[in-house]
Amino acid sequence: MKNHFIMFLTLLGVWIMLNNSLETSIVVSGVVLALLIPFLFCNHCEVFSQLKLNPKSLLYTFLFITTFLWELIKANLDVARRVLTPSLPINPGIVEVKTQLKSKIGRIILADSITLTPGTFTVEIIEDSLFIHWIDVKSSDLEESTKIIVKTFEKYLEEMYG
Repeated sequence: MKNHFIMFLTLLGVWIMLNNSLETSIVVSGVVLALLIPFLFCNHCEVFSQLKLNPKSLLYTFLFITTFLWELIKANLDVARRVLTPSLPINPGIVEVKTQLKSKIGRIILADSITLTPGTFTVEIIEDSLFIHWIDVKSSDLEESTKIIVKTFEKYLEEMYG
């Protein structure tokens, strides 16, 4: 039931944002669709089953989004600087990093966060290992790479998903 409720809220929020209106007819049709879609198409979905719904996890969700946006800005500036200054060295390569996250959704969000940050791209996830293409490999050491790439996001995701 928790999955359906979170899906309902997510779908309704997306519906309202896409329609950019709080007119009664739009909200009512959004509620109807947001109620029907999870029950019709997601009887065995467990996407949100590991999501913790408590004040601490909500705070960590806000902190995660803030941290992600800050890292996104920094990475965009770094990649733009490398494009505009071709003399800057790049050292591309694929590194392995480890995650302590146990939930699948937590690992997927971590991988997506890494991929959405310019200069890094998650190539593959195998168990607790993520293989990341990195535009400027600062270290090929497993622990050092994990610290640089993963730890920023992982501490928040661990509280949100475990």
